[in-house]
Amino acid sequence: MAEYRRIYQPGGIYFFTLITYGRRKLFSNVLARDLLHQAIQREQEQRPFEIPAMILLPEHLHCIWKLPDGDSAYVVRWACIKKDFTKHWLQAGGRELSVSPNRAKRREKGIWQRRFWEHTIRDENDYMKHVNYIHYNPVKHGLTECPHQWSYTSFHKWAKEGYYNSNWLCSCNRNIIEPPDFSDIDSNVGE
Repeated sequence: MAEYRRIYQPGGIYFFTLITYGRRKLFSNVLARDLLHQAIQREQEQRPFEIPAMILLPEHLHCIWKLPDGDSAYVVRWACIKKDFTKHWLQAGGRELSVSPNRAKRREKGIWQRRFWEHTIRDENDYMKHVNYIHYNPVKHGLTECPHQWSYTSFHKWAKEGYYNSNWLCSCNRNIIEPPDFSDIDSNVGE
């Protein structure tokens, strides 16, 4: 198995993909979405960071983070968010999937996949390609026909601020839309 090495760029901008354990459609649940939002907010209070773009799909999420100057501790932040979410989910009566003996021995819960995908954003073009990838994701997965139809996304904020028009890559009116080519991102994120 190839060894994966993370890049730590202080003050960097990163694209992330996190997937639920067993690809369980955990975030179809309102409580799960709320608890994740709260876990992220609590972590932002402890260790600030910005989230310029994000999408929450039933079994995974994508987001872009901007870390403060001199700070590259995204692994710590994700570990705390996942732990906080898991704790509150289970306390609220949420269920976990059965785990392997190896995961049980490590006291891991059946909520999240162990690792996550990270990509360090290189420049403005790379940034916008990943922002577009995030916002097009519900269409890519067949959850909606158009990006604006998905509620759990930063697309609406970006459209309101004028970065997109509200019918960006929209096929609501039976327009034939050529989907963007995200093959270079798709081949890496482990979806």
